Amino acid sequence: MKSAFWNKLIERLDKLDSGSVQAQFLRLASERGLLETIFHALREGILMLDAEGRVLYANRGACRLLGMDETTATGQPMKRYIREIEWDRLLRLDETEWARLANREIEITHPEHRFLAMYLAPLENPTDGRPGVVMILRDVTQERHRAAEVVESERLNAILMLAAGVAHEIGNPLNSLAIHLQLMDRDLRKLPAEQVANLRESLDVARGEIQRLDHILAQFLKAIRPSLPNFARHSLPELVAATLQTLDAEIHDRKVVVDVDAPTDLPSAWVDEGQVRQAFFNVIRNALQAMGGGGVLRISFVTLDRLVGVVFQDSGPGIPPEQMTQLFEGFRSTKRTGHGMGLMIVQRIVRDHGGTVLVDSLPAGTRIQLNFPRDDQRIRLLAAPAEPAPEAVP
Repeated sequence: MKSAFWNKLIERLDKLDSGSVQAQFLRLASERGLLETIFHALREGILMLDAEGRVLYANRGACRLLGMDETTATGQPMKRYIREIEWDRLLRLDETEWARLANREIEITHPEHRFLAMYLAPLENPTDGRPGVVMILRDVTQERHRAAEVVESERLNAILMLAAGVAHEIGNPLNSLAIHLQLMDRDLRKLPAEQVANLRESLDVARGEIQRLDHILAQFLKAIRPSLPNFARHSLPELVAATLQTLDAEIHDRKVVVDVDAPTDLPSAWVDEGQVRQAFFNVIRNALQAMGGGGVLRISFVTLDRLVGVVFQDSGPGIPPEQMTQLFEGFRSTKRTGHGMGLMIVQRIVRDHGGTVLVDSLPAGTRIQLNFPRDDQRIRLLAAPAEPAPEAVP
Protein backbone atom coordinates (compact mmCIF):
# COMPACT_ATOMS: atom_id res chain seq x y z
CA MET A 1 0.00 0.00 0.00
CA LYS A 2 1.47 3.29 -1.03
CA SER A 3 2.05 5.91 1.63
CA ALA A 4 0.49 9.37 1.59
CA PHE A 5 3.86 10.86 0.71
CA TRP A 6 4.29 8.76 -2.42
CA ASN A 7 0.67 9.36 -3.46
CA LYS A 8 1.18 13.13 -3.33
CA LEU A 9 4.47 12.84 -5.18
CA ILE A 10 2.95 10.73 -7.99
CA GLU A 11 0.01 13.13 -8.33
CA ARG A 12 2.40 16.03 -8.83
CA LEU A 13 4.63 14.13 -11.23
CA ASP A 14 1.61 13.23 -13.38
CA LYS A 15 1.04 16.92 -14.02
CA LEU A 16 4.61 17.53 -15.26
CA ASP A 17 6.22 16.79 -18.59
CA SER A 18 9.49 14.85 -18.82
CA GLY A 19 11.64 17.99 -18.99
CA SER A 20 10.00 19.48 -15.90
CA VAL A 21 10.32 16.19 -14.00
CA GLN A 22 14.07 16.09 -14.74
CA ALA A 23 14.48 19.71 -13.68
CA GLN A 24 12.58 19.08 -10.45
CA PHE A 25 14.70 16.04 -9.62
CA LEU A 26 17.90 17.97 -10.31
CA ARG A 27 16.70 20.81 -8.08
CA LEU A 28 15.76 18.39 -5.27
CA ALA A 29 19.12 16.62 -5.56
CA SER A 30 20.93 19.95 -5.43
CA GLU A 31 18.95 21.08 -2.37
CA ARG A 32 19.52 17.76 -0.63
CA GLY A 33 23.24 18.00 -1.29
CA LEU A 34 23.31 21.55 0.07
CA LEU A 35 21.41 20.56 3.23
CA GLU A 36 23.65 17.55 3.82
CA THR A 37 26.73 19.74 3.40
CA ILE A 38 25.34 22.20 5.96
CA PHE A 39 24.37 19.44 8.41
CA HIS A 40 27.77 17.75 8.12
CA ALA A 41 29.52 21.08 8.80
CA LEU A 42 27.68 21.58 12.10
CA ARG A 43 29.45 20.65 15.33
CA GLU A 44 26.11 19.68 16.84
CA GLY A 45 24.87 16.16 16.27
CA ILE A 46 21.64 15.78 14.28
CA LEU A 47 19.82 12.43 14.03
CA MET A 48 16.50 11.25 12.66
CA LEU A 49 14.97 8.09 14.12
CA ASP A 50 12.06 5.97 12.95
CA ALA A 51 9.19 4.65 15.06
CA GLU A 52 11.32 1.69 16.27
CA GLY A 53 14.18 3.93 17.34
CA ARG A 54 16.42 3.07 14.39
CA VAL A 55 18.70 5.68 12.83
CA LEU A 56 17.42 7.09 9.55
CA TYR A 57 20.02 9.84 9.30
CA ALA A 58 23.04 10.95 11.33
CA ASN A 59 25.36 13.81 10.47
CA ARG A 60 29.09 13.72 11.10
CA GLY A 61 28.71 15.64 14.36
CA ALA A 62 26.43 12.91 15.75
CA CYS A 63 28.79 10.16 14.59
CA ARG A 64 31.72 11.94 16.27
CA LEU A 65 29.89 12.50 19.57
CA LEU A 66 28.40 8.99 19.82
CA GLY A 67 31.21 7.00 18.22
CA MET A 68 29.13 5.90 15.22
CA ASP A 69 30.56 4.65 11.96
CA GLU A 70 29.28 6.99 9.23
CA THR A 71 29.08 4.16 6.70
CA THR A 72 26.96 1.85 8.88
CA ALA A 73 25.05 4.26 11.16
CA THR A 74 21.82 4.11 9.13
CA GLY A 75 19.53 1.37 10.42
CA GLN A 76 21.35 0.96 13.74
CA PRO A 77 19.11 0.89 16.87
CA MET A 78 19.59 4.05 18.94
CA LYS A 79 19.53 2.07 22.20
CA ARG A 80 22.93 0.74 21.17
CA TYR A 81 24.35 4.21 21.86
CA ILE A 82 21.98 5.71 24.47
CA ARG A 83 20.48 2.99 26.65
CA GLU A 84 18.64 5.05 29.28
CA ILE A 85 15.75 5.99 26.98
CA GLU A 86 13.14 3.41 25.91
CA TRP A 87 13.04 4.36 22.27
CA ASP A 88 10.34 1.84 21.35
CA ARG A 89 7.82 3.55 23.64
CA LEU A 90 9.07 7.10 23.19
CA LEU A 91 6.56 7.99 20.49
CA ARG A 92 3.63 6.84 22.62
CA LEU A 93 4.32 9.49 25.25
CA ASP A 94 1.88 12.30 25.89
CA GLU A 95 2.75 16.01 25.68
CA THR A 96 3.74 16.21 29.36
CA GLU A 97 6.30 13.43 29.04
CA TRP A 98 7.57 14.87 25.77
CA ALA A 99 8.14 18.20 27.51
CA ARG A 100 10.08 16.39 30.24
CA LEU A 101 12.33 14.73 27.68
CA ALA A 102 12.59 17.68 25.30
CA ASN A 103 15.67 19.12 27.01
CA ARG A 104 17.91 16.73 28.92
CA GLU A 105 21.61 16.32 29.62
CA ILE A 106 23.21 12.92 29.26
CA GLU A 107 26.63 11.59 30.22
CA ILE A 108 28.45 9.23 27.87
CA THR A 109 31.74 7.39 28.24
CA HIS A 110 32.27 6.23 24.64
CA PRO A 111 34.13 7.22 22.51
CA GLU A 112 35.11 9.85 25.11
CA HIS A 113 33.75 10.93 28.45
CA ARG A 114 31.39 13.77 27.58
CA PHE A 115 28.30 15.59 28.75
CA LEU A 116 25.76 16.20 26.00
CA ALA A 117 22.69 18.44 25.92
CA MET A 118 19.96 16.48 24.14
CA TYR A 119 16.88 17.97 22.46
CA LEU A 120 14.12 15.68 21.17
CA ALA A 121 11.09 16.51 19.04
CA PRO A 122 8.47 14.33 17.32
CA LEU A 123 8.73 14.18 13.54
CA GLU A 124 6.64 12.56 10.83
CA ASN A 125 8.68 10.21 8.68
CA PRO A 126 8.31 11.48 5.09
CA THR A 127 8.84 8.03 3.55
CA ASP A 128 5.96 6.18 5.22
CA GLY A 129 4.04 8.79 7.19
CA ARG A 130 4.79 7.06 10.49
CA PRO A 131 5.95 9.09 13.51
CA GLY A 132 9.64 9.49 14.19
CA VAL A 133 12.03 11.55 16.29
CA VAL A 134 14.55 14.25 15.49
CA MET A 135 17.41 14.53 17.99
CA ILE A 136 19.92 17.35 18.38
CA LEU A 137 23.04 16.82 20.52
CA ARG A 138 25.39 19.54 21.74
CA ASP A 139 28.65 18.96 23.60
CA VAL A 140 28.48 20.83 26.93
CA THR A 141 31.51 19.16 28.54
CA GLN A 142 33.59 22.34 28.65
CA GLU A 143 30.68 24.32 30.05
CA ARG A 144 30.27 21.70 32.78
CA HIS A 145 33.98 21.84 33.60
CA ARG A 146 33.99 25.64 33.74
CA ALA A 147 30.98 25.64 36.05
CA ALA A 148 32.64 23.02 38.26
CA GLU A 149 35.84 25.10 38.39
CA VAL A 150 33.87 28.17 39.48
CA VAL A 151 32.17 26.19 42.26
CA GLU A 152 35.49 24.66 43.30
CA SER A 153 37.17 28.08 43.33
CA GLU A 154 34.43 29.54 45.52
CA ARG A 155 34.59 26.56 47.88
CA LEU A 156 38.38 26.83 48.04
CA ASN A 157 38.23 30.54 48.85
CA ALA A 158 35.71 29.86 51.63
CA ILE A 159 37.94 27.16 53.11
CA LEU A 160 41.02 29.36 52.92
CA MET A 161 39.22 32.22 54.63
CA LEU A 162 38.07 29.84 57.37
CA ALA A 163 41.59 28.46 57.79
CA ALA A 164 43.04 31.97 57.95
CA GLY A 165 40.50 32.88 60.64
CA VAL A 166 41.34 29.79 62.67
CA ALA A 167 45.07 30.48 62.38
CA HIS A 168 44.48 34.06 63.51
CA GLU A 169 42.49 32.88 66.54
CA ILE A 170 45.28 30.47 67.47
CA GLY A 171 47.81 33.28 67.15
CA ASN A 172 46.10 35.41 69.80
CA PRO A 173 46.59 32.97 72.71
CA LEU A 174 50.16 32.35 71.56
CA ASN A 175 50.88 36.06 71.92
CA SER A 176 49.31 35.98 75.37
CA LEU A 177 51.48 33.03 76.37
CA ALA A 178 54.59 34.82 75.13
CA ILE A 179 53.76 37.87 77.26
CA HIS A 180 53.20 35.74 80.37
CA LEU A 181 56.49 33.95 79.79
CA GLN A 182 58.23 37.34 79.73
CA LEU A 183 56.59 38.20 83.07
CA MET A 184 57.69 34.86 84.51
CA ASP A 185 61.23 35.47 83.29
CA ARG A 186 61.21 38.85 85.04
CA ASP A 187 60.09 37.22 88.30
CA LEU A 188 62.75 34.50 88.02
CA ARG A 189 65.49 37.13 88.11
CA LYS A 190 64.44 37.96 91.68
CA LEU A 191 65.02 34.38 92.91
CA PRO A 192 68.35 32.93 94.06
CA ALA A 193 70.48 31.51 91.27
CA GLU A 194 70.38 27.94 92.63
CA GLN A 195 66.57 27.91 92.40
CA VAL A 196 66.40 29.41 88.95
CA ALA A 197 68.43 26.96 86.81
CA ASN A 198 65.79 24.26 86.22
CA LEU A 199 62.95 26.75 85.94
CA ARG A 200 64.83 28.85 83.39
CA GLU A 201 65.54 25.78 81.26
CA SER A 202 61.81 24.90 81.19
CA LEU A 203 61.01 28.52 80.44
CA ASP A 204 63.41 28.57 77.48
CA VAL A 205 61.87 25.36 76.09
CA ALA A 206 58.35 26.83 76.36
CA ARG A 207 59.47 30.06 74.70
CA GLY A 208 61.13 28.12 71.88
CA GLU A 209 57.99 26.06 71.27
CA ILE A 210 55.83 29.19 71.14
CA GLN A 211 58.20 30.77 68.63
CA ARG A 212 58.10 27.60 66.56
CA LEU A 213 54.28 27.55 66.54
CA ASP A 214 54.22 31.23 65.66
CA HIS A 215 56.56 30.58 62.73
CA ILE A 216 54.38 27.67 61.53
CA LEU A 217 51.29 29.86 61.66
CA ALA A 218 53.04 32.65 59.78
CA GLN A 219 54.13 30.23 57.04
CA PHE A 220 50.66 28.70 56.92
CA LEU A 221 48.96 32.07 56.50
CA LYS A 222 51.48 33.08 53.86
CA ALA A 223 50.75 29.87 51.95
CA ILE A 224 46.95 30.01 51.96
CA ARG A 225 46.38 33.72 51.40
CA PRO A 226 45.86 34.31 47.68
CA SER A 227 48.68 36.40 46.28
CA LEU A 228 49.96 36.92 42.78
CA PRO A 229 53.18 34.99 42.05
CA ASN A 230 56.35 37.07 41.80
CA PHE A 231 57.66 35.41 38.65
CA ALA A 232 61.33 35.03 37.90
CA ARG A 233 63.65 32.55 36.21
CA HIS A 234 64.52 29.63 38.52
CA SER A 235 66.08 26.20 38.34
CA LEU A 236 63.63 23.60 39.65
CA PRO A 237 66.41 21.20 40.80
CA GLU A 238 67.87 24.03 42.90
CA LEU A 239 64.48 24.76 44.49
CA VAL A 240 64.03 21.04 45.22
CA ALA A 241 67.50 20.90 46.81
CA ALA A 242 66.72 23.90 49.02
CA THR A 243 63.43 22.31 50.12
CA LEU A 244 65.15 19.00 50.92
CA GLN A 245 67.67 20.87 53.04
CA THR A 246 64.80 22.36 55.07
CA LEU A 247 63.40 18.86 55.66
CA ASP A 248 66.78 17.21 56.21
CA ALA A 249 66.22 16.49 59.91
CA GLU A 250 62.83 14.83 59.33
CA ILE A 251 64.19 12.82 56.38
CA HIS A 252 67.02 11.56 58.59
CA ASP A 253 64.71 10.77 61.52
CA ARG A 254 62.33 8.77 59.31
CA LYS A 255 65.27 6.90 57.69
CA VAL A 256 64.03 7.75 54.18
CA VAL A 257 66.38 7.54 51.20
CA VAL A 258 65.98 10.41 48.72
CA ASP A 259 67.14 9.78 45.15
CA VAL A 260 67.27 12.90 42.96
CA ASP A 261 67.86 12.55 39.21
CA ALA A 262 68.32 16.01 37.70
CA PRO A 263 69.44 16.35 34.06
CA THR A 264 72.01 19.03 33.33
CA ASP A 265 70.11 20.39 30.31
CA LEU A 266 66.76 20.93 32.06
CA PRO A 267 65.14 24.23 31.03
CA SER A 268 64.61 26.79 33.77
CA ALA A 269 61.07 27.59 34.93
CA TRP A 270 59.20 30.89 35.20
CA VAL A 271 57.93 30.67 38.78
CA ASP A 272 57.66 32.30 42.20
CA GLU A 273 60.47 30.86 44.32
CA GLY A 274 58.67 31.01 47.67
CA GLN A 275 55.38 29.58 46.44
CA VAL A 276 57.00 26.74 44.50
CA ARG A 277 59.18 25.80 47.46
CA GLN A 278 56.01 25.72 49.57
CA ALA A 279 54.42 23.35 47.02
CA PHE A 280 57.52 21.11 47.04
CA PHE A 281 57.56 21.17 50.86
CA ASN A 282 53.95 19.99 51.05
CA VAL A 283 54.43 17.18 48.51
CA ILE A 284 57.66 15.90 50.09
CA ARG A 285 56.22 16.15 53.60
CA ASN A 286 53.17 14.14 52.50
CA ALA A 287 55.45 11.49 51.00
CA LEU A 288 57.54 11.23 54.17
CA GLN A 289 54.44 10.84 56.33
CA ALA A 290 52.95 8.26 53.94
CA MET A 291 56.08 6.08 54.05
CA GLY A 292 56.34 6.21 57.84
CA GLY A 293 59.70 4.76 58.82
CA GLY A 294 62.03 3.87 55.93
CA GLY A 295 61.24 3.95 52.24
CA VAL A 296 62.56 5.63 49.11
CA LEU A 297 61.53 8.97 47.63
CA ARG A 298 62.58 9.36 44.00
CA ILE A 299 62.58 12.84 42.47
CA SER A 300 63.03 13.28 38.73
CA PHE A 301 62.41 15.98 36.15
CA VAL A 302 60.69 16.01 32.76
CA THR A 303 60.68 18.47 29.87
CA LEU A 304 57.40 18.97 28.02
CA ASP A 305 56.37 21.16 25.10
CA ARG A 306 55.74 24.36 27.07
CA LEU A 307 56.19 23.04 30.60
CA VAL A 308 58.89 21.60 32.81
CA GLY A 309 57.84 19.12 35.49
CA VAL A 310 59.02 17.64 38.77
CA VAL A 311 58.02 14.04 39.55
CA PHE A 312 57.84 12.84 43.17
CA GLN A 313 57.43 9.07 43.57
CA ASP A 314 57.37 7.48 47.02
CA SER A 315 57.33 3.84 48.11
CA GLY A 316 54.40 4.23 50.48
CA PRO A 317 51.11 2.31 50.47
CA GLY A 318 49.52 4.43 47.73
CA ILE A 319 46.12 6.11 47.73
CA PRO A 320 42.84 4.15 47.89
CA PRO A 321 40.78 4.59 44.68
CA GLU A 322 37.81 6.03 46.58
CA GLN A 323 40.02 8.85 47.92
CA MET A 324 41.61 9.87 44.61
CA THR A 325 38.80 12.33 43.82
CA GLN A 326 39.11 13.99 47.24
CA LEU A 327 42.86 14.65 47.24
CA PHE A 328 42.55 18.39 46.64
CA GLU A 329 39.59 19.02 48.93
CA GLY A 330 40.32 20.96 52.10
CA PHE A 331 40.01 19.20 55.45
CA ARG A 332 40.01 15.78 53.78
CA SER A 333 43.14 13.77 54.40
CA THR A 334 44.31 10.22 53.75
CA LYS A 335 46.13 10.37 57.11
CA ARG A 336 44.43 10.17 60.50
CA THR A 337 46.28 13.19 61.84
CA GLY A 338 46.27 15.23 58.61
CA HIS A 339 44.27 18.40 58.04
CA GLY A 340 43.95 17.96 54.27
CA MET A 341 45.24 21.44 53.39
CA GLY A 342 48.64 20.47 51.97
CA LEU A 343 47.68 19.23 48.51
CA MET A 344 44.91 21.80 48.21
CA ILE A 345 47.53 24.53 48.63
CA VAL A 346 49.78 22.74 46.12
CA GLN A 347 47.01 22.72 43.53
CA ARG A 348 46.29 26.43 44.05
CA ILE A 349 49.95 27.37 43.68
CA VAL A 350 50.44 25.32 40.51
CA ARG A 351 47.22 26.65 38.96
CA ASP A 352 48.24 30.23 39.72
CA HIS A 353 51.42 29.53 37.76
CA GLY A 354 49.49 28.20 34.76
CA GLY A 355 50.72 24.66 35.39
CA THR A 356 49.13 21.28 36.03
CA VAL A 357 49.12 18.64 38.78
CA LEU A 358 49.04 14.92 37.92
CA VAL A 359 48.53 12.23 40.57
CA ASP A 360 48.78 8.45 40.09
CA SER A 361 48.41 5.77 42.74
CA LEU A 362 50.81 2.95 41.91
CA PRO A 363 50.84 -0.65 43.20
CA ALA A 364 53.63 0.44 45.54
CA GLY A 365 53.53 4.15 46.20
CA THR A 366 52.20 7.42 44.85
CA ARG A 367 53.43 9.49 41.91
CA ILE A 368 52.81 13.24 41.88
CA GLN A 369 53.95 15.42 38.97
CA LEU A 370 53.97 19.22 39.18
CA ASN A 371 54.31 21.00 35.82
CA PHE A 372 55.33 24.66 35.56
CA PRO A 373 55.76 27.01 32.58
CA ARG A 374 59.18 26.91 30.94
CA ASP A 375 61.11 30.15 31.00
CA ASP A 376 62.09 29.78 27.33
CA GLN A 377 58.48 29.23 26.24
CA ARG A 378 56.81 32.21 27.95
CA ILE A 379 56.32 34.03 24.66
CA ARG A 380 55.01 32.22 21.60
CA LEU A 381 54.84 33.91 18.22
CA LEU A 382 51.47 33.28 16.61
CA ALA A 383 50.91 33.11 12.88
CA ALA A 384 50.36 36.54 11.38
CA PRO A 385 46.82 37.18 10.14
CA ALA A 386 46.36 37.25 6.41
CA GLU A 387 46.51 40.76 5.03
CA PRO A 388 43.35 41.88 3.21
CA ALA A 389 43.63 42.25 -0.53
CA PRO A 390 44.07 45.89 -1.63
CA GLU A 391 40.92 47.51 -2.87
CA ALA A 392 40.73 48.16 -6.54
CA VAL A 393 41.20 51.78 -7.49
CA PRO A 394 38.40 52.95 -9.80
